[in-house]
Amino acid sequence: MASLLQRLGRFSYRRRRWVLTFWVGLLIASAAAAGLSGGSFSSNFTIPGTESQRAMDLLSVHDPATTGASGRIVFAAPAAGQRLTGAERADVQTAVSNIARASSVASVSNPFDDGTVSESGRDANITFHKSQNDLTNSDRQPVLAAAAQARADGLQVGLSGQAAAPSSSGGADEGLGIIVALLVLTITFGSLIAAGMPLLTAIFGVGIGLTGIVTASALTDLSSAVISLAAMLGLAVGIDYALFIITRYRSLARRGLNFDDAIGQAVGTAGTAVVFAGSTVVIALLALFVTAVPFMTAMGFAAAGTVAISVLIAITLVPALLGFAGERALKGKHKLADGSHDRTLGLRWVEFVIRHRKIVVGAVPVIALALASPVLHMRLGLPDDSSYAKGTAQHTAGTLLDQGFGPGLDGQLTIVAQPASTVDGTTGAKVLAGRLTKLPDVAKVSTPTLTPDRKLAILNVTPSSSASSTATTNLVERIRADRARLTAGTRTDIDVTGTTAVNIDIANRMSQSLLPYLAVIVGLAFLLLAIAFRSLLIPLTAVGGFLLSVAAALGMMVAVFQDGTGASLIGVSQTAPIVSLTPVIAIGILFGLAMDYQMFLVSGMREAHARGATPDDAVRYGFRHSARVVTAAGLIMVSVFAAFILPDDNIIKSIGFVLATGVLLDAFMIRMTLIPALMSLIGQRAWWLPHTLDRLIPNVDLEGANLQPNTNPEPQPAQEPRELIPA
Repeated sequence: MASLLQRLGRFSYRRRRWVLTFWVGLLIASAAAAGLSGGSFSSNFTIPGTESQRAMDLLSVHDPATTGASGRIVFAAPAAGQRLTGAERADVQTAVSNIARASSVASVSNPFDDGTVSESGRDANITFHKSQNDLTNSDRQPVLAAAAQARADGLQVGLSGQAAAPSSSGGADEGLGIIVALLVLTITFGSLIAAGMPLLTAIFGVGIGLTGIVTASALTDLSSAVISLAAMLGLAVGIDYALFIITRYRSLARRGLNFDDAIGQAVGTAGTAVVFAGSTVVIALLALFVTAVPFMTAMGFAAAGTVAISVLIAITLVPALLGFAGERALKGKHKLADGSHDRTLGLRWVEFVIRHRKIVVGAVPVIALALASPVLHMRLGLPDDSSYAKGTAQHTAGTLLDQGFGPGLDGQLTIVAQPASTVDGTTGAKVLAGRLTKLPDVAKVSTPTLTPDRKLAILNVTPSSSASSTATTNLVERIRADRARLTAGTRTDIDVTGTTAVNIDIANRMSQSLLPYLAVIVGLAFLLLAIAFRSLLIPLTAVGGFLLSVAAALGMMVAVFQDGTGASLIGVSQTAPIVSLTPVIAIGILFGLAMDYQMFLVSGMREAHARGATPDDAVRYGFRHSARVVTAAGLIMVSVFAAFILPDDNIIKSIGFVLATGVLLDAFMIRMTLIPALMSLIGQRAWWLPHTLDRLIPNVDLEGANLQPNTNPEPQPAQEPRELIPA
């Protein structure tokens, strides 16, 4: 593989105009296709095989109106505890009437007609249905305008569900991460030209990947969350891969190699590491199919495509841009970036780690496990309105509902009862309602209503506890477990659905898929790393270190966002269960980046080992040549992910927090501390491979031992003498 990539690197360097034209043309064509495709993203979230989804499917057949998007608008008097005055009641009625006249609204209930007025004087419009599953802001505008007018009239107003405008992650905050990335790259290289290349190539990869996703959305259902994940990962790996190849190229060119040979060897060695690192990321993303959730599978495949494009750009467009830059790509810092023998901070650190390797190997896992301990009581779920930041329409709605109607109204359960064809559905449903009322933690059961075709009966169960509470989860499980007793003598089948039940089913599905997902990605990555390094122990250290860092990151997230430890320091005002999708997504992203850092760091050790270096010298060599790359890559990713902690949305905060802490722990505590200590402690045995496997595993030549110098290099312009730096 190294020889093939060496030839590809030289070709891209020599035919740089062709290569640049190809990628620019592909970006333009992809953007044009996206614009012409008419693709759009869906907010639909289906989880086949669950009870809540089965009930939703039944409702879509027998009462299509119930499948439209729904939301709620809540009104209250200006002061807590006050009853609405006559004028304020008129303001509520005006708002409801304005919403009902909107073309995007299928129906809206009148809180006065329905009797949905709390004893403390707060009024709420309980049901709000839109005609389409996928809403735009223009569809919501009549609701938002009515709410704004009611607030201007002095009322307290809250919105929840699809009635509320979707939260934004804040583009300015994400842009701050990009600015920090450019700053770190500039400090690393000491040159704006060299610093700009990783960002430029990452933008190419993200641009092509995202426009391709938009085009694909015209052919299949994709969630808008796919864009966020693909952009985040594409930017991360795009910068990392270009950074590694450019650093290797600068090192080789500063040692006196002509540009042809420097490009070829950089792509042959660092490029091979990039291909294997990218493969592990792609595996982690494709393995999301294990969750058996179409939304997650589509997200994984789309993001994997973006990562694959980033790999191709790194081994083709990066060499081409280096060819255009010529001598200017070598300006700036050299010795520190290229691994000289000066007593740099990195070299002093690795010497410290080697000297105290036994202490490090003992201490790091203890620290990681201590940080990971809160994960043992992690609760998964999806947020209710009270989980949103204070001041948002959703939080206001949750607060008003809690104060006026009790915490359970926002977590209503929908019971779909399907009677036998010869049975009166109303009679059985009334019996069922009576039995449901007697269950613990049930505050209220609505009067049964029949679908237009009279084939289904629908009951709404209001819990006594909030939607995200353990008590409500237990209630759902109790209804499902006791369905035989609840329906005895009624000849009726029941299913539990509604937003709360769907959220519980998602959390259960994610919990069940977490360990199988880990097993798949760790197992396949082990095989790839065994092929790359021709070793069994190094893949073990790689995946073992990852498990420590990701467990620690998840544990810290639970401590802050679920338990509230130090929550106020990052602006978290309300604790809640961990969003059910976060652990799986975090594991996929952090696994890919962890394997990147492992490849970058240990590939240098492999090169030194192949040349006969002692184990400790190999550790020093690999660390000296890769520490600055891993440091820069880690700081960039921490900056990008930490920018997601700045918005007020607690969900976005939690994702940014776990990714930033995960990268910080893995890059600096695991890859740059534990791994060098382990490599020094294991010694020569780190490279042991059974003889049978040695014959079966292909030699990918990660160290570039079989690379040949170019016998016909491209003529180069006269250059200033370059400083020779010893290997």
